[in-house]
Amino acid sequence: MDRRYALGVIGAAAVMGGAWSLTRRNDDFPPLAAFAEGAAGDTSSVVEMVMGSPDAKVVLKEYASFTCPHCATFHNGPLKKVKVEYVETGKVKFVYRDVYFDRPGLWAGLVARCDPAKFFGISDLLYADQKAWIGSGDPAGIVQNLRKIGRIAGLTEDQLDTCLSDGERAQTLYTWYQDNAKADEIDSTPTLFINDVKHSNMSYDDLKALLDKALDEA
Repeated sequence: MDRRYALGVIGAAAVMGGAWSLTRRNDDFPPLAAFAEGAAGDTSSVVEMVMGSPDAKVVLKEYASFTCPHCATFHNGPLKKVKVEYVETGKVKFVYRDVYFDRPGLWAGLVARCDPAKFFGISDLLYADQKAWIGSGDPAGIVQNLRKIGRIAGLTEDQLDTCLSDGERAQTLYTWYQDNAKADEIDSTPTLFINDVKHSNMSYDDLKALLDKALDEA
């Protein structure tokens, strides 16, 4: 596969209520459908991004897109509190599942996953500075902004060159996302699962109540 393929496809979703919908378009970007569904075949090489104790009684799984503003709000607010109160104390294991609405989101995923050990640190930077790195929507500018975030996180130029030009990896990640979204019936972001029970976006207080209930029942 042409390694430039990862940079040649573009798409987006639209804001819908308190979540971003996978079924609506923002005409700033054409669709990501140029990726053939399932074309990557084996997705076993994709690393599941997990934070917290493997023995935690409660698992919080989130489906999110790096270009989704509601996801940024969730990560910069409620999730930060959840990490301190529940994840870092060993009560909850957090699983992050990428959703790729668009080319910028896929690029961001390639940068964040360039070094799995740095994934959550880079994710924090991407969500904290989302409006800035997306900027005017110019593809070249977005790529340069993502490279800057990668460098801040400690990635080298060679690492960034490799990760951002890996079309096969991009296809694999996109197929992995599609498989997960189909299995869990994901149609918007952020979507949350608490011990496999599906929930929509919510405030910290509401999430805290559900996590406490799940811990009591575990």
